[in-house]
Amino acid sequence: MEFTFSAATGVSFMMLCLFAVLAFGYLLGRITIKGISLGSAGVFIMALVFGCFFYNNLSEALTVNDTSFVKDALKVIENIGLMFFVTAVGFIAGPGFVSNFKKNFKSYVLLGLVIIVSGAVVCIGCILVDRNFTTLSTQEVAAMMTGIFAGALTSTPAFSASKGAVAEGLDGIVSTGYGIAYLFGVVGVVLFVQLVPKIMGADIAAEREKITATDTGTKKTCDRKLIEMDEFGFMPLALAVLIGVTVGSLKFGNFSLTTTGGCLLAGLLFGHFQHIGSVSLMPKTSTLKALRELGLVFFLAGAGISGGANFVNYFKAVYFLYGIVMTVLPMIIGFLFAKYILKLPLFNNLGSITGGMTSTPALGTLIHVTGTEDVASAYAATYPIALISVVFASQLIIIFFS
Repeated sequence: MEFTFSAATGVSFMMLCLFAVLAFGYLLGRITIKGISLGSAGVFIMALVFGCFFYNNLSEALTVNDTSFVKDALKVIENIGLMFFVTAVGFIAGPGFVSNFKKNFKSYVLLGLVIIVSGAVVCIGCILVDRNFTTLSTQEVAAMMTGIFAGALTSTPAFSASKGAVAEGLDGIVSTGYGIAYLFGVVGVVLFVQLVPKIMGADIAAEREKITATDTGTKKTCDRKLIEMDEFGFMPLALAVLIGVTVGSLKFGNFSLTTTGGCLLAGLLFGHFQHIGSVSLMPKTSTLKALRELGLVFFLAGAGISGGANFVNYFKAVYFLYGIVMTVLPMIIGFLFAKYILKLPLFNNLGSITGGMTSTPALGTLIHVTGTEDVASAYAATYPIALISVVFASQLIIIFFS
């Protein structure tokens, strides 16, 4: 039995599938075992499963004028979600970001570098090991491992840079590695930020006070009555997204901040200054929290459905194992370095880990675990150095090990 759709009904059916994934993903995320749950990452798992079993049929059914718009529609959903989430995070973290960054600048830079360098070393080790147990060529092994490296750190910029750096015809192998490692790259960091406080027996309230004291001690206040552009603050948020996307699209050689970096930077600046003259630049807190959550699950749904399309076809247990190692070892090394060398408080440590691993979903989970938005400052401080480092590391690995 064949189904045909007009453009209008096709979009409606896509929305139906999207919200089904969200609904059942939230149910999955609510399942708690010994205090550990997937949370919003449950949406990603459900989306991945949906993509594995239904993406191809959906793509064939939703074809209008010989053009399937499923892939483009999912990319739009993913990007809108990403814009909402990181911009909202930037606004929330902005008021305390500068003071926190000044106090811990060296620590954040060092931690970001430690995480990425250790991940790159693990990637190189996997390349050297895999060369002895595969029929792939040297160039193909390097392409696969850099794809796994990018997926293990859920880094789209590194993924894009790797595809551009490999020899012609090998970009598909990079995509395969990225898709295989991306699943644990998301879930692994989400579970890590939940497990560590429990394993350490952390006093959540006491740890929250430490990071709050650090991040809110110099927040600025304005006694003047400010002009609100709209009731909820959508206008300044939309303006921040506009500026962020524009800045993120600027390229310096092969490097750009991307939508994530641009929107995060714009949100931080708006959140830091809070107003221009008597015009408010701050949306309501309730607006920011709602868009942060909505953006996160839209991003996870879009990425999960499209990522599930080829997951089964290209999956190999050994590649999945490499991805686990590339995710877990940098986190552990980074955490121990921050705890014993840098002496960062626990929540600053974990917030920095999510930034160093460039893990947007893990930040969302950490905010829920800690009960404070201030962990986003540590994420935002570590993220830029990690973003730049992982892009260069991916390119260098291909250059020297292909």
